[in-house]
Amino acid sequence: MRLVLAVVSVSQFMVILDASIVNIALATIQHDLGFNATGVAWVVDGYLITVAGFMLLAGRATDLFGQRRMLVGGLALFTVSSLAGGLAVAPQMLVAARVAQGVGAAMMAPATLAVVNTSFTEKRARARAFGVWSAVGGVGGMMGALAGGAITTGLSWRWIFLINVPIGALLIALTSITLSDSQTRRSESLDLRGAITATAGLAALVYGTMQTADHLWTSPRALGPIGVGLLLLTVFAVVEARFAAQPLMPLRLLRIRRVAVGVGALALLGGISIAMWCFTPLFLQNVLGYNAFRAGLGQTPAAMTFLIFARAAATILPRTGPRPLVLIGCACLLTGFGWLAQADTDSGYLFGVLGPTLLVAVGIGLTFPTLMATATVNALDSDTGILSGLATTGNQVGGSIGLAVLSAAAGTNVAREAGNSLSTVATSYNVVFLLAAGLACAIAVASVLLPSNQPNLLLTR
Repeated sequence: MRLVLAVVSVSQFMVILDASIVNIALATIQHDLGFNATGVAWVVDGYLITVAGFMLLAGRATDLFGQRRMLVGGLALFTVSSLAGGLAVAPQMLVAARVAQGVGAAMMAPATLAVVNTSFTEKRARARAFGVWSAVGGVGGMMGALAGGAITTGLSWRWIFLINVPIGALLIALTSITLSDSQTRRSESLDLRGAITATAGLAALVYGTMQTADHLWTSPRALGPIGVGLLLLTVFAVVEARFAAQPLMPLRLLRIRRVAVGVGALALLGGISIAMWCFTPLFLQNVLGYNAFRAGLGQTPAAMTFLIFARAAATILPRTGPRPLVLIGCACLLTGFGWLAQADTDSGYLFGVLGPTLLVAVGIGLTFPTLMATATVNALDSDTGILSGLATTGNQVGGSIGLAVLSAAAGTNVAREAGNSLSTVATSYNVVFLLAAGLACAIAVASVLLPSNQPNLLLTR
């Protein structure tokens, strides 16, 4: 079982890592392949939008076609597209490879979580497995700047993609050997109407929100896609409720309080994770003058703290239930981000960044595995994939929208101030950290609706 956990954890690590690892190499990629300033953003956005859009579809497909098939298929597509990205000779080729990577990642993520749910049936073993899966995936989120900077500087930006090839091939072999076929609903068909409207709606919503980083919220370039996305998601809800005999996303699942609250809180936590793992290294680089590699090293203590407390949360969760852990985690998040929002050009690393980020890491470590377990634990075998996809989609979409909203908030503050001095730039990051503290408050309020102990009953149809 340790090998099974290792396979799914490393697979999830690759999914999360590749969302951010290319950020530090964008300038080099733009120069080498001849991207224009707008086009190079699609190296990141193409991956994020595709992952968010296809996650629900992949979650239901996991239930229909089996966890092993979906994980092997996702790994194969991810590996081949990584090879294509590493060998890209034109902008269009790299963007297409990133989109294909996103589809592969969307297939992998719910499958890995479903494997954890079904392979570890004893309560404590499952909690520990959730802790490892959450911790390894979470570290992937902060490793992007460090790994991207080291690989780009020491080798070439192409190895950011090529390094996935041997790892992916090994994971495909191990998955084929270690996982059994978990197909549960072979006779059912995929809800194509629901799949099209959900995938297109989520992709349009994330795309439109991302446009707010460069355009006003009222701009047609932002408001148009957001409106289309909301309309399509409304159509999706109507289709699922009234017309789908075998719905892609059974709405009955959202009537289960811990599922609805857990997924909503995970979406908010996605924005918090972005503030921590994306904007803190930017503060180190743009305010304190660190290079990308030093900025990544500067977050290593927080990453180790996250690992420790994610494992601890998994051990404690069966005894305490989710509510106490989430509330304690939110208190750490609120205190940490409140402290971090006071940092300026003279704060220094030790007291201005290290102290508060350790608190934030404790908060994320306690809340992320707890919310994931709460939203997905004890599902019927026929629902493990879709619940895993729903929880992962919530977190992924929350992170994508959070990135756009927080970037827009920081940019708006800089634009409002006269002269872009270091002090002004520091203030823009302070706004981001204060908004993240607000998200922590919202999670704390929502956590009141969570059960005080872990439910023992299976989800009912």
